[in-house]
Amino acid sequence: MNRGKKKGQSHSTRPVRAGPPKWVKLTPEEIEALIIELAKMGYTPSMIGIILRDQYGIPLVKSVLGVKLCKVLEKHGLLPPIPEDLLALMKRAVNLRRHLEEHPKDYHSKRGLIEIESKIRRLVKYYKRVGKLPPDWEYDPEKAKVLISSLMTGPIVSEGSTGGTSTTGSSGSAS
Repeated sequence: MNRGKKKGQSHSTRPVRAGPPKWVKLTPEEIEALIIELAKMGYTPSMIGIILRDQYGIPLVKSVLGVKLCKVLEKHGLLPPIPEDLLALMKRAVNLRRHLEEHPKDYHSKRGLIEIESKIRRLVKYYKRVGKLPPDWEYDPEKAKVLISSLMTGPIVSEGSTGGTSTTGSSGSAS
């Protein structure tokens, strides 16, 4: 089974740097306070990293603070209960199940759902092993639907969205 791409290994590499870049004017304490503020506003860890990179010129939090962004959030109790990549896969599965309720003969989408849910199960197995999820945590499509709908009406929704039932709104892609 081909779980990932075997080709396409070309990508840019990060420059080797011993300390923080010279153009970063903020102190580590100010950056940590900024991370906490953005997390309290409801931004996910990846969005916080993008905001810090694009608006504040901080390429990597680890190069400035010495610890990763998720460790800062974990220290202050602001880390999401479910890892972000698992949550994104669960959103895709919920949306695909909703599509299949309307279009039950869409066999290509059924196969896609099977593949997404197998990715979810593999990821859950990994997160249980490393301790990011409790050992008794199980993926259930109905619980995932409830969880996703509660998170979409919670603080993770961006300012432009109304927080309704749409899960593909402004949080689906950034431009």
